[in-house]
Amino acid sequence: MLDHIAIVVKNIEKSVLWYLENFNAKIKYQDETWAMLEVCNTSVALTLINQHPPHIAFKIDNESLFPEGIDIKMHRDGTKYVYQKDIDGNVIELIYY
Repeated sequence: MLDHIAIVVKNIEKSVLWYLENFNAKIKYQDETWAMLEVCNTSVALTLINQHPPHIAFKIDNESLFPEGIDIKMHRDGTKYVYQKDIDGNVIELIYY
C-alpha cells in the first residue's frame, strides 16, 4: 500500500505555504527539517536534502517483509523503515508501523 511520496525542497516553511495555497493541503506534521502534508488524499513528505532522499514509500504489514541484509532504521515517530533502490536507482522506502 502506498504510504507517502517524499520530495526534497529548499525551504520547508515556504514549501508548506505553497502547497497550502495551491493545493489546499492539510498539515499532518511540520518542523524545521521536514513536513508531512495531505494533498488530494495522498501523503506528501517535504524534506531537506540532508535529511532524507526523494522517494516513494510503501507501507508493509509485517516486519518479515523487510529485505534480508538491509539495516532496519527507526524514524523519530517509532516507525521502522529501510531504503533500497530499484533497478533504475529510484529510492523506495518500506515502512512498518
